[in-house]
Amino acid sequence: MSIWNNKYLKPFKNIYLLVLIVFIIWMLFFDAHSLLFHYELNGDMEELEYQKDHYRNEMAKDAKAIKELSTEEGIERTARETYYMKKPHEDIYIIEYEDSIAKQKQDE
Repeated sequence: MSIWNNKYLKPFKNIYLLVLIVFIIWMLFFDAHSLLFHYELNGDMEELEYQKDHYRNEMAKDAKAIKELSTEEGIERTARETYYMKKPHEDIYIIEYEDSIAKQKQDE
């Protein structure tokens, strides 16, 4: 009994079917525009979309901070809270709790 007389291998005697199968395998796995390559590109696109949303949120936060700092009260509040600046003849007392000091030492 010949190998080509097998009922499962009989359709593969057709040369067009063989070429079609080789073409499909080539396009799915080995070509520059393969399915695997598109899968990787879709993953990269999702990551970039996430980064785009993240940076848009950061820009919105920064725009809010700029708007707040554009007023005189905002500048004064930031200078007092962040840089511990004061007006003349004014005393500033900084109160730190023991647990906050321990956290700062761990961060350093």
